[in-house]
Amino acid sequence: MVVSTVLALLALALGGVLWQRLARTQEELARRTLQQQTEQAAVRALAEQAQAASADMQARLGVLEMRVAEVSLQRSQLEELMLSVSRSRDDALLQDLEAALRLAVQQSQLTGSVQPMVSALQGAQQRIERAAQPRLNPVQRAIARDLERIRAATLADVPALVARLDELARSVDEWPLRSGPPTPAPRTPPPTPGAGAAKGQPAEAAPADPGPWWSTAQAWAAAVLRDGWARLQLALPDLVRIRRIEQPEAVLLTPQQSYFLRENARLLLLNARLAVLARQFDGARADLRTLQRHLERYFDTDAPLLQPVLRTLSELQRDLRSDALPRPDETLAALAAAAGGR
Repeated sequence: MVVSTVLALLALALGGVLWQRLARTQEELARRTLQQQTEQAAVRALAEQAQAASADMQARLGVLEMRVAEVSLQRSQLEELMLSVSRSRDDALLQDLEAALRLAVQQSQLTGSVQPMVSALQGAQQRIERAAQPRLNPVQRAIARDLERIRAATLADVPALVARLDELARSVDEWPLRSGPPTPAPRTPPPTPGAGAAKGQPAEAAPADPGPWWSTAQAWAAAVLRDGWARLQLALPDLVRIRRIEQPEAVLLTPQQSYFLRENARLLLLNARLAVLARQFDGARADLRTLQRHLERYFDTDAPLLQPVLRTLSELQRDLRSDALPRPDETLAALAAAAGGR
């Protein structure tokens, strides 16, 4: 019984101890639970703050990205604008150079001189050097090659040819025709009475005493007869002429036909002059060949006056070269390539 009491007391004491420990454990659990809940609330608050900060950062990041995008767009637009301004300036320069070259080509074709093209190419070269654009370097090299080729070209001297044609046109009225009288050969004029005495040659001694008047008249009549006989001897060969006539129509021209023949020759020379000014050298040579045939057929080619005319016609036909006027095609192609390769 004592043992049972002791056991009961021990069991009661053990139960009390267990109850205290359980109470303490519950309190500890309640405290830890409260502390955990407090910590969870703090963590939740921190998480909410972090989430709010993250949202704010994301918003700010979005704003920054928008601003960066705007700056990039503005930069690209500015670069494109600068590039377009540079290209428009270069394009304007290329168009100006091309227009100047084409105008110089037209002036050279009108004047028959290469000086307008040379001046235009030199001006274009100076402007390209001042522009200092790398993409215009091929144009500059093409200009240098065209300048060298154009300066080395040999062309006909159009002003000198025109002056010679004008000189021939002014002398048409002096050309002797086959139908006219032949050019007389130079002859010694008959001696006139008293000429020998004037030159210091011995003359017939005049009588110291003139004598009667009939002696003087007889001497004068003898001198007149001698002078007339000398003149008659000079004129007798011109009374009858013997010529070889191979083209009767050239000899039987009337004065009216002779007038129109000379005017036709003058028109041929004027047509050749206009053809030379227009640089149509083939047409000018054809007119000069036609004129030469007319000269050989209707004019007296054996006359000394026509010999320089025939030589001048031959020289003109030789000097009328149909050399093509050089063009700055390489420069124009380089300008087109530079304008198209923007």
